[in-house]
Amino acid sequence: MPTDMSAEFEIFTRRESEARSYCRSFETVFTKAKGAEMTAADGTTYIDFLAGCSSLNYGHNDPDMKEALVAHIAGDGIAHGLDMYTQEKARFLEAYEENILKPRGMDYKVMMTGPTGTNAVEAAMKLARKVTGRRNIVAFTNGFHGMTMGALSLTGNAGKRAGAGCGSLCGVTRMPFDGAFGDEMDTLRQMEMMFDNPSSGVDAPAAFIFEPVQGEGGLNAASDEWMQGVARLAKKLGALLIVDDIQSGCGRTGTYFAFESAGIEPDMVTQAKSLSGFGLPFAALLIKREHDIWKPAEHNGTFRGNTHAFVTGRVALEKFWADDTFQNEVQHKSAILTAGLQAIADEVPGARLKGRGMMQGVDVGSGELAGDICARAFDNGLIIETSGAEDEVVKVLAPLTIPEETLRKGLDILLDAARNATVQNKIAAE
Repeated sequence: MPTDMSAEFEIFTRRESEARSYCRSFETVFTKAKGAEMTAADGTTYIDFLAGCSSLNYGHNDPDMKEALVAHIAGDGIAHGLDMYTQEKARFLEAYEENILKPRGMDYKVMMTGPTGTNAVEAAMKLARKVTGRRNIVAFTNGFHGMTMGALSLTGNAGKRAGAGCGSLCGVTRMPFDGAFGDEMDTLRQMEMMFDNPSSGVDAPAAFIFEPVQGEGGLNAASDEWMQGVARLAKKLGALLIVDDIQSGCGRTGTYFAFESAGIEPDMVTQAKSLSGFGLPFAALLIKREHDIWKPAEHNGTFRGNTHAFVTGRVALEKFWADDTFQNEVQHKSAILTAGLQAIADEVPGARLKGRGMMQGVDVGSGELAGDICARAFDNGLIIETSGAEDEVVKVLAPLTIPEETLRKGLDILLDAARNATVQNKIAAE
């Protein structure tokens, strides 16, 4: 390793918190990125199947977004405006209205929250409790909704919840997600029975919240029927329906919103990750008009609305969502991804595909094996990570703009890694 890189690693070890995580899987110093590739200080180029954990759906440094942002900065455009009216906010909202809301017949107010997804979830929780006058919120097994205390109370992962120490994580009832107990078990019916029984001990909820595809929970994908059932149950109980589309949204599953095929109308939708289009911090909460009962500044924050993200986010909407061309391309690549992952699953006894669209992976049944596959892939030029309760799923989150040739090359690297890891695992077992 070159001396200068050793020095850079040393400063991370000496000064950066032990909370750092992704870097532990990818021990190199990155210096540049373009499209679906990242380049390290030693000149090695890697195909990126992580894409900022779905924050870079449109790839690294999209040229049109970059040009617009550079022009905005060079022209002394607003850098920080609290929640004041700015030209760039107006242009973003107009683009969102014209390219996303109107074509889908959706009438939502857009609330600028703090800069990350967990901020949008916190706002949704508060508003649901304010609207209904209830406290209980129903979340689901394997769900992940954020790391701040309210959102963490909705999150299922024991390791992440442990980070709260002795902090109170309450006001939530956990229910089984679609397929949590296998295909033969109807979890929707189980929920209905719990709420129909006045002695179940479950309080009437302020809201239900779910991810259409559970990103950190192992790529569990809710069926249209299950999402429709939860929506009906929420309405029956006088509860609000919150869809967390932070990781699964912005085209990741093949449509702009991951719940579109179900035809449901959530009361609130959380957005973040790729909302800025450029990897800039930006989160928002979509609120049905009748529920927008906030008083001025009743929920605020210094960084509610990122003006630079308004610039790049507007370009992303106008460039990729003005018609169906991009959506059709994503769905085409999704089919390539499915075929590539099936070839990998065929190499691993008992493995199975999970997820939907460009948010798919392979459950290899073991966190150790999944980690080994990802490590071998990285050694051969592919950045990819795991997910699931035991990190048992090899998870693909490639940029939606990735060229087909690059996508296939990355899948070939992953296939070789899976073959080699499986052989080594078999030898070790013997």
